[in-house]
Amino acid sequence: MYNEDYGEDRLLTSTRSEYDIEENILRPKTMDEYVGQDKVKENLSVYMAAAKARGDSLDHVLLYGPPGLGKTTLAHIIANTMGTQIKMTSGPAIERSGDLAAILTNLNEGDILFIDEIHRLNRAVEEILYSAMEDYALDIIVGKGPSARNIRFSLKRFTLIGATTRAGMLSSPLRDRFGILCRLEMYTPVELQKIVTRSAKTLGISVDEKGSFEIARRSRGTPRIANRLLKRVRDFSAVAGSNTVTEAHAAHALSKMEIDELGLDETDRNLLRALIEKFGGGPAGLETLAATINEDVNTIEDVYEPYLMQLGFLARTPRGRVCLKSAYEHMGIKPPEGAGKQISVFDHD
Repeated sequence: MYNEDYGEDRLLTSTRSEYDIEENILRPKTMDEYVGQDKVKENLSVYMAAAKARGDSLDHVLLYGPPGLGKTTLAHIIANTMGTQIKMTSGPAIERSGDLAAILTNLNEGDILFIDEIHRLNRAVEEILYSAMEDYALDIIVGKGPSARNIRFSLKRFTLIGATTRAGMLSSPLRDRFGILCRLEMYTPVELQKIVTRSAKTLGISVDEKGSFEIARRSRGTPRIANRLLKRVRDFSAVAGSNTVTEAHAAHALSKMEIDELGLDETDRNLLRALIEKFGGGPAGLETLAATINEDVNTIEDVYEPYLMQLGFLARTPRGRVCLKSAYEHMGIKPPEGAGKQISVFDHD
């Protein structure tokens, strides 16, 4: 299986072509343009300045956090700041150890290799990375049985940037070889409003202050979603004959898309409704819940649950998922007695 961002017939892509395609036109290209993640930006700026002063390549970087927060964008910014080329691929796209060996041997001095969804690398491929990251060498076994021998190829110094939505699924040997760990946090509505305003200007969309905030506050703390909603709201506004996206236009368009005031869509509400009506508020197992609403387990865990947990609507416990009091109130359902009770720290998984 290949990552949809890169295409089935493209194992590796370069930054020059990536920035030319339409879906990347909104990506900021410098730290100053990048909104939010202030602690990550501050630390990365220090690490990059120090590496450039030494005339050395940046240490390997692991970017982790929920999808859509800007991990790929940060990788491009790091490459631009360091003045190097970036080669991009994804964990599922590297099927054989020979694929990774071909990529590594073609890197130039100081190049950046970006591997998205790095937790999905298979074990044989991952083991090749160990010596490559630590010793800048490639160990290859030639032959089989008693006649087998190890051949070591030297690699040019490079920086590996790994991105993952599931840092916990990385093996300890791989995670420990990253010298820089950066966790990306969900965005605030104010930060997202700045992103919406910048994106609107880039796309030639006129949006007023209240309109941009209306889009931002329903974007689930995620820039990717904010940019997508901006484009769809623009469509509704244009069909309505308005040249400017206002608060009323944004609210009307988002309600038509069944996105409520907190940014919950129909799948979010189906999940909460199933948990409340069919499982008495929980606990309910993740696989059972996924089958009930006909949704993929990984999609629920990676896309829907983090935001519901951030809102205080859902809790994960060893016995299953539990719906909290605020979720009942948002859904307009009277919570049962005890639904608002604080969950013990010992109940969390």
